[in-house]
Amino acid sequence: MDTWQSPGRLHTIQQITQTKQWDMVVIGGGITGVGVAREAARQGLNVLLLEQKDFAWGTSSRSSKMVHGGLRYLASGNLKLTSHSVKERERLMNEAPGLVDLMAYSWPHYKGQFPGPKVFAMLLAIYDKFAGQKYRHFVKRDETLYELPGLSEKGLIGSTRFADAVTDDSRLVMRVLNEAHNDGAVSLNYCEVKSMIHENNHVSGVIAKDNVSGEEYTIKAELVVSATGAWADKFRKDMGQEGKIRPLRGSHLMVQSWRLPCAQAITLKHPVDGRSMFIYPWEGMTVIGTTDLDNPEMTSMEPFIQASEVDYLLTAANHLFPSSKLLKKDIVASFAGVRPIVSGGALNPSAEKRDHTIWDDQGLITVSGGKLTTFRLIALDVLKAASKYLTGLNYKDIGQNIFNAARAGSHYFDLLESQWQRRLLGFYGQQVDGVCACAEDEGWVLVPGTQTFWAQIRFAARAEAVVKLDDLLLRRTRIGLCLDKGGVQFEEKIKHICQQEMHWDDSQWQQQWQDYLSTWQRYYSLPAS
Repeated sequence: MDTWQSPGRLHTIQQITQTKQWDMVVIGGGITGVGVAREAARQGLNVLLLEQKDFAWGTSSRSSKMVHGGLRYLASGNLKLTSHSVKERERLMNEAPGLVDLMAYSWPHYKGQFPGPKVFAMLLAIYDKFAGQKYRHFVKRDETLYELPGLSEKGLIGSTRFADAVTDDSRLVMRVLNEAHNDGAVSLNYCEVKSMIHENNHVSGVIAKDNVSGEEYTIKAELVVSATGAWADKFRKDMGQEGKIRPLRGSHLMVQSWRLPCAQAITLKHPVDGRSMFIYPWEGMTVIGTTDLDNPEMTSMEPFIQASEVDYLLTAANHLFPSSKLLKKDIVASFAGVRPIVSGGALNPSAEKRDHTIWDDQGLITVSGGKLTTFRLIALDVLKAASKYLTGLNYKDIGQNIFNAARAGSHYFDLLESQWQRRLLGFYGQQVDGVCACAEDEGWVLVPGTQTFWAQIRFAARAEAVVKLDDLLLRRTRIGLCLDKGGVQFEEKIKHICQQEMHWDDSQWQQQWQDYLSTWQRYYSLPAS
């Protein structure tokens, strides 16, 4: 089957083949890679980013969606990481409202459970000091039960309210990538780096294969940055280095909000092993997560939830909300991401540190570990390592905005209510008028049961480097996670949009649809009994 390639993709390939030398090639289209590309391109570097699958295909579309400081890091004494994370959280909320938004969190306190209200308040006092404002306060028992209906009452003292932020991680990646594009960076998905080019004991480029056309490219560069997350050991091992990454899988369940209503995130301890977990609202659904398990086999297959994890997560939810009586049949979808943890040898996966690490192997700069929240600071650290090879780089944090200011010029934008305007500006930034242009065809009509407009689906198919149907339904939009069976009830409408925008004939559509359903069933549903 021939795969239609958009004019934008063909133009990108032409740029790649016609450019004799790049300043920097970035491998990896997750949040770390696009963050590096964004910071390098704004300094005038000629940057090419290559991703073997789709942008945000890995961990950056499967995180817990939280832009947070990390209370666990504070509790373990990692004040530096907590401080950086909280300050970056505040920055992202200020720069990208609608994409990164404040979310209320509650920690229910039960008799005999640690930490109690006083100790927790002491931790949060430091947390709020880093943020520069006070979010914390104690909520009495009766008010807690009113705000969290169905919460287990036995031994309940009350709860502590605090705040962190929530995002759509895939949209965050696309927004940062668009900022890199605006400063001249070039990117291509489904283009796999196969090996390094070596000259005089120095990495001087990459051999890459276009997984759509099958073509191979020899790409020369002054510097190569590997930001491949849980796959970071691959190229380092090829150069004789020891593996350092401990991939940890975090799995999540999604249920309809009416089955487990929550208007805020709830932090809890699992009744079996005491691990911290969350139950929280996202995209009109309720999410239960996450696990923290070794995932040693890192292949090109997608990670997926295991049957034991399903039971583990349901046990926690039903323990905290005993009247909900959640069953497997209530689960709409699941997703699992693999955290790239730099191993410190801890027996308990949850005890491993979450700091990022950078290695320099003869001009191959590898970065892994770290948090979604601190991607900007990680990128600056990469530039610091790169300055050994690229003179004139400014890697100091001078407080530049991640996102340029965005305004809508289309009168279709004015037809939206303010909360939708805020959301679309956050999601798309300077591309928001492109979404509005699609609304001229579709109107502002929501996909039933979701918070996504049909115009967003059309825009993604038209302008966001979609190659496969799961790019469109699982990452550019999230309707595949929010609808029963991945959205099969809207097959004809989705087909109509894709055939118009991507020129798939009936045979191509059928193949894409079957591939998508197979992907959804295997990796985003529940494991077979």
